[in-house]
Amino acid sequence: MNKPINILDKDYLQWVSELSKRYRQSQVKAAIKVNTEMLKFYWSLGRDIVALKAEVRWGSKFLANLSRDLKEQNPGATCFSPKNLLYMKNFYCMYLPYFSISQQVADQLENNSTLLQIEDRNNNNEIGQQLADQLERDIFATPWGHHILLIDKFLNEPQKALFYVHQTVANGWSRSALHNFIDSSLYERQGKALSNFKETLPCVDSDLAQELTKDPYNFAFTGITKPYNEHILKDALLNNITRFLTELGTGFAYVGKEYRLQIGEVENFIDLLFYNLNLSCYVVIEVKIGKFTFADVGQLGGYVVACNHTLRKAGRDNPTIGLLICKEKDRIQAQYALESSSQPIAISEYELEKFYPEKVEGTMPTIEELEAKLGDSTNK
Repeated sequence: MNKPINILDKDYLQWVSELSKRYRQSQVKAAIKVNTEMLKFYWSLGRDIVALKAEVRWGSKFLANLSRDLKEQNPGATCFSPKNLLYMKNFYCMYLPYFSISQQVADQLENNSTLLQIEDRNNNNEIGQQLADQLERDIFATPWGHHILLIDKFLNEPQKALFYVHQTVANGWSRSALHNFIDSSLYERQGKALSNFKETLPCVDSDLAQELTKDPYNFAFTGITKPYNEHILKDALLNNITRFLTELGTGFAYVGKEYRLQIGEVENFIDLLFYNLNLSCYVVIEVKIGKFTFADVGQLGGYVVACNHTLRKAGRDNPTIGLLICKEKDRIQAQYALESSSQPIAISEYELEKFYPEKVEGTMPTIEELEAKLGDSTNK
């Protein structure tokens, strides 16, 4: 007689949970493999079109004819429309220069190491091959719909397309998320904050910390269109915490708002405190709705030092960094302030109005105000 399974048995439940986890992982791996093989086929088809000079050789209706013939021989296929065939050609053309460059880097590393010891030469060859492999993995791991969007936007700017490919793979962006980051000009903003990281952090950490910054930060998602103070802005950021964390970047975990620090006999309150998992450090964020002043860096530097003394765990956490996000800054003044500080600090601006029409007296213009302005311009 079969013994019924005790559904409350911990070993059984744990095994079922593990099976479910393994199943989901296998599904993800299968989807990635299918996507990779499909993209490699698209790449090879695009390569053939270019190598055969097909459009010159077989005329202006070549893509329409190829589409018809491929559909006839592959009745179940839905990917052979003339438009999609053109995307395949552009897919190959847009990324080809970077495949060539990565191979050139690998070759140069090998050639430059011919006089080195065998161990050093092998290390250089391995680095060059890793660069080429990473490029190929990222391109063929990115969904086709993402590539179509990137081709539409950046066919003649492949360096931008590749930036968004790497970001998509690293962050698992959906197509809509990719679209949003393109619209918010992430390529132009990423890693652009003024900072003293190179002078105050180890080389590897300084590069990663810099890459995590933006300038300006896009806070349009808060929906603020009327006069506001710092309290209103911080509340709006935290009321939209998911989008705020997305805008901050990879690896940020929220710790607290108005975070209390007892320094000596004085209570101090940090605007916003985060922990970055990639950097393994606390990140102190101060938000200022006015123009940057020298005093801002002094205050932020003090908070950074205090976090190192009271929160940072030796052997686990790297040195705390500070991020000052203000409405406006003079770059020279900000640079001088950074040079005066021994603490790792970055200074950025933020924007609220990027996706809004011009405001009238600090608020969104009403229909009447817009009509009045249009009337004034018509009467001039």
